[in-house]
Amino acid sequence: MLRLPRAVPAWLAHPFRWQRLPVPWAAVARGALCAGPLLGAGIATGRPAAGVLTGLGSMLAGVNDRPGTRRTGIVHIGLPALATALGMLIGATLQAADAEWWIVPALFAVGFVSGAGSVAGPVRSNAGMQMLAATILGAGMPLPGAPWEKALYVLAGCLWLLLLRLVLRSPRPAGGALSGERAAVATVFDALADALGAAGGPGAEPARRRLTAALDRADEALRLRRLTSRLLHRPARTEELLLTERFAAATALCEASVALLWEARPLPSRVAESPRRFAEALRTGRSPGRLSAPETSTAARGAFDQALLDAVVAFARQEPLPAAQELPVPAASGRPAWSAVPRSVVRAALAALGGRTRRGRSLFGPAGRDYGLRVAVCIAASAAVALLLRPEHWYWLPATTTFLVKPDLGPLFSRTVNRFAGTVAGVLVFAGAGLLLTGSWWPALVAGAGGALLPFATRHFALQTVAITLMVLSFVYVSGDPGAAAERIVDTSIACGIVLVVGHLPRLADPRRRVGHRVTSALRSTEDFLRHVLEPEPGTDPTQRLVLRRAAYRALGEARAAAETAAAELLAARDRNPDWLTVVTAAERIVDAATACAVRLDHGAHRPSVAEAERLCQALSAMADALEDPDRRPDAGLPGPDLLPVPDCATLTDVATELERIRGYAGAS
Repeated sequence: MLRLPRAVPAWLAHPFRWQRLPVPWAAVARGALCAGPLLGAGIATGRPAAGVLTGLGSMLAGVNDRPGTRRTGIVHIGLPALATALGMLIGATLQAADAEWWIVPALFAVGFVSGAGSVAGPVRSNAGMQMLAATILGAGMPLPGAPWEKALYVLAGCLWLLLLRLVLRSPRPAGGALSGERAAVATVFDALADALGAAGGPGAEPARRRLTAALDRADEALRLRRLTSRLLHRPARTEELLLTERFAAATALCEASVALLWEARPLPSRVAESPRRFAEALRTGRSPGRLSAPETSTAARGAFDQALLDAVVAFARQEPLPAAQELPVPAASGRPAWSAVPRSVVRAALAALGGRTRRGRSLFGPAGRDYGLRVAVCIAASAAVALLLRPEHWYWLPATTTFLVKPDLGPLFSRTVNRFAGTVAGVLVFAGAGLLLTGSWWPALVAGAGGALLPFATRHFALQTVAITLMVLSFVYVSGDPGAAAERIVDTSIACGIVLVVGHLPRLADPRRRVGHRVTSALRSTEDFLRHVLEPEPGTDPTQRLVLRRAAYRALGEARAAAETAAAELLAARDRNPDWLTVVTAAERIVDAATACAVRLDHGAHRPSVAEAERLCQALSAMADALEDPDRRPDAGLPGPDLLPVPDCATLTDVATELERIRGYAGAS
């Protein structure tokens, strides 16, 4: 990885960043068996248009072929596949109707829906982007066939990759049909071990964020499993219930571990390695073996050892608890318990899974309107310019814009630079392949190579662009436009210029609208969790506490991703906006401190008075209110917590400190 001087601004350094990820060999094999073979089959049978359309569908589905269980794969690939087929149907209908300039307002409408859908979560955001891309390609690519026929071919290509996803997978660990879910829960224990190993060091907070992400993935996998059982009217099996119990044990361990991380003291290696034994037990089916000896030096360490003991009991059990229901959780004492989940908790769980749009994130709310307007204006402008310059092959320019302008996919300048560089590299490789290879089959070989590269290329957008360019140029070549490669560089340059100009218009590029709604949602989720922890009634439902904490961490993760994107944007008015990352980091520390406070209260610590607790919660609520309306400057006199340390509950002093930090950065905007 290229290391740049620290003086380089974030917007300029971001294009050179890439992710360190393992090579997904199974996905690479699936990619090699998709676009290339499908295109080759179309050539061999004398139906090149069918090969192009099915290959196009498999390419778009391949973008969503990410690690996860079979059921998460069905959701992450299947929903965008349906949207892609719908987009092809719309676009092909426009082409069949000879819409001409009516294409511009039509693409404006589809672009608005696609952009507004970005607020609903990553899966629906990808579905919207691929629907828009398929609409443009369906309206512009000169392929024979009825609109419904083209849509079915595209859907068939998507389903072909989905079938390969179900058949061609990585070697399965022990666990049979539950192998994917077992692997997801095992990853939680591994991430927990990493977080404990980083306690007291500079890597503690990043390790805690990775642990939260692992919990989210495992929770999604298990919930999709239960949803499938309900749809099939099949009762939960013993293995499923046992795995759910073990995930509940992992969740209890994570809560106690957050309290240990908050104490910021290095832990013995035997403590950090204990969760890894559970991960190995899940993967191999064997016993976790001997674990670290218990110790009660602090309330957090005592809670951790109690949760560790409960996890041992959960792993030793061969039959689920008699009263087992959907969601086993540890009771306040650390012992397993089963209880009905209140409706408010169900709502929080749905919000945590993205199943329900949070307040301020409606498709037609301020953020949704701005997201949609940014995409719609850029798409309409690029389509109009393309129709003026190159009416026969106008589709490349707006299609390029589609993959650049979505505001949730990364900084605009970074994506533009990498898109141009990747397109140039892809065109040069394709041209070189055309000089070296002969016959009618070589585009299928190039498309196969691009499909194999696509899963590996997720670590950098420029590399992903190379893979997509190779495949699309292969499709275009087979569909009857062999000289398109050189024109694509010119079209991409124009598209990048349009996106940079239109995408940075003041209202369309205002991060208070694009980031503020996520930060506000995260602060309100943090307030819900803090208020529940500080409730004066003892013995409150532990299920609700765990769900609210998970919802807070998930909302904070989304807010952090949006804030990091905004920090790397090329914006002249950056200094007029809050330091979003600092606000999010402070809110994360509040959730950590509140978790540590909950552990101490469970072990007999002094509970703060109602007035003290309400003062903290109201201060957090006031700061969320100040950030909720992007058109209103927060009052400089934003209230602070004004809370003195509470005896035996020092974590609340940390909550007050982080609230002051948020007040300073939010009030300075």
